[in-house]
Amino acid sequence: MEFSYLKALHIIFVVNWFAGLFYMPRLFIYTKEASEKKEPARSILLEQNLIMQQRLWNIITWPSAIITLLLATLILIQNPFFLQQPWLHTKLVFVGLLYGYHIYCHIIYKQQQQHIFKLSSKQLRIWNELATILLFIIVFLVVVKSQMSILFAIIGVFSLAVLLMAGIKFYDKIRKK
Repeated sequence: MEFSYLKALHIIFVVNWFAGLFYMPRLFIYTKEASEKKEPARSILLEQNLIMQQRLWNIITWPSAIITLLLATLILIQNPFFLQQPWLHTKLVFVGLLYGYHIYCHIIYKQQQQHIFKLSSKQLRIWNELATILLFIIVFLVVVKSQMSILFAIIGVFSLAVLLMAGIKFYDKIRKK
């Protein structure tokens, strides 16, 4: 298959994968909060949220993660010179972290499907932001490649993390009112 088609499909499945990775932790939060409600709301919300989790995870997120990996592999087989690029090595480290994030989301998913809620809503909100940070890093590495200085990248990611944490704290204050 021609490189541009592989690249386009890869981007499409990355977008689908991230859609799942962004929404799934929100469902974790909603499910955790539903587990703390009184009956009959608790049962109704838990059942609906767990079905939504199952459909999102098994129909969109996992297939997109697998197809993304397969397409990336085909791109690298077709264009092995990419493996000589230092920016790609760095990107692959962060993609590895993203798959680690995905696998830990799978652990949370399995726990919640069994009505086991180990993380608080606040912890899940913080967890939710990690995918955003990884997305920023990976996209900047792909777009600007070696033009981006490491110092700029570190400052940018740290600033983004601080802004996200401030947003979480602000949201917590609003919710408590």
